[in-house]
Amino acid sequence: MGTMSRLRYGIQLPVQSQSTIYAEPWETGAGPEDLVAIARAADRAGFDYIACCDHVAIPRRLASAMSTVWYDPVATLAHLAAVTERVRLLSHVAVVGLRHPLLTAKQYATLDHLASGRLILGVGAGHVREEFEALGVDFRQRGAVLDETIDALRAALGPEEFPVHHGKLYDFEGLGQRPRPAQSRIPLWVGGSSPAAVRRAALKGDGWLPQGDPRDRLPQQIATLRRLRAEAARGGAAHGRGEVPFTIGAIAEPLYVGTPAWDVGRRTLTGPPDALAESLRAYRAMGVHQIQVRFRSRDRAELADQIEAFGSDIGPLLSED
Repeated sequence: MGTMSRLRYGIQLPVQSQSTIYAEPWETGAGPEDLVAIARAADRAGFDYIACCDHVAIPRRLASAMSTVWYDPVATLAHLAAVTERVRLLSHVAVVGLRHPLLTAKQYATLDHLASGRLILGVGAGHVREEFEALGVDFRQRGAVLDETIDALRAALGPEEFPVHHGKLYDFEGLGQRPRPAQSRIPLWVGGSSPAAVRRAALKGDGWLPQGDPRDRLPQQIATLRRLRAEAARGGAAHGRGEVPFTIGAIAEPLYVGTPAWDVGRRTLTGPPDALAESLRAYRAMGVHQIQVRFRSRDRAELADQIEAFGSDIGPLLSED
């Protein structure tokens, strides 16, 4: 497993996905300028990445819960790449099985090229049946589709101008794509917490993005990841990885730095920076390398303040023992 003593942290951007599970009321009236402001705040505050979700179309039966506001990740991250300097750009997660891998590779290779090598490609199986049906993809086979799509993307996002992939679903050779990604190997993180997703992350990914596992479930999941990767390495199935570090992620509880003057909900971690840092360092002790944080906020200014406070007052404490 990769060894990183510093616990890194990133953020799923507001505004770009507005599920009722996590969106704040102010986001419904927000737009591109708010996204840019928050991305820049995270960039300045030393966040490792900013993230954007992926849904093509939301059926009416789910629209009241999920909303239909889902910005396209490639367009959004490319826009934000141009107004930030160092923060990495994560698709969390791209439902890559919905599209032909050469199409996905063209989009994300261009994004990485334009962003000077800041892309992290997070992928997941997807869960909305109607999306798959509308795009002509077999929903029941989405796990197998994702497995092959990852293999095809490894080829199509690698250094070769004319990538080669011969699989059951996709078959290509002698088709050139430039520009190539700026990175020689785009980190590919696999999302999901089902046994199949954890296995896929261990055997095919450069990292794992859990689907909201609570703290008490993470150690078992991490132990499974390590066991599967050790078994694969002994069996010689490391896919020529060499020593590519494997990044284990976690999604932290909602946060509010300081003492809130409003009801932030009982699950939200609040308090002074040292107390919050101590609580979050428990993730590092479990073997987590990066945490995704989400702040409670009543408007864009409060969110930007929270991001700044986290970066300056908590971030430096996350590497201490």
